[in-house]
Amino acid sequence: MPAAIVDTGPLVAFFDRAERHHRWVADCIEELDAPLLTCEAVVAEAMYLLSRYPGASDMLLELLERGALHLAFRLDEHVGAVRKLLRKYRDTPMSLADACIVRMAELHDRHAVLTLDSDFLVYRKHGRVALEVIHPSRR
Repeated sequence: MPAAIVDTGPLVAFFDRAERHHRWVADCIEELDAPLLTCEAVVAEAMYLLSRYPGASDMLLELLERGALHLAFRLDEHVGAVRKLLRKYRDTPMSLADACIVRMAELHDRHAVLTLDSDFLVYRKHGRVALEVIHPSRR
């Protein structure tokens, strides 16, 4: 499998063994090249969603500390592009984390997006190019 940018859903599913896509995500992560890239908006969403699971948030931070997960995006450097994406997909609606991931896919062209969110099948990079997506519907 290629290198990947990881969305919130797979991070949560990775730590939540009861999540229906847990095994699929764990298998994908095992096959992907490290490190997985992400952004602070995704980490913030995942930390919030994992707060009900003791130790999960700490383990997520440990992935960052060990370098298995890498923050590869600074919103302050891409505000204009992110605003443009949020406007374009306002009817979806697109979250800040989603917009950051689409922008990351534009910057890291050889990286696929690991996600459980079907909106990434609709989003386009550079305005018209489909994202390479690793999604359960494409098993």
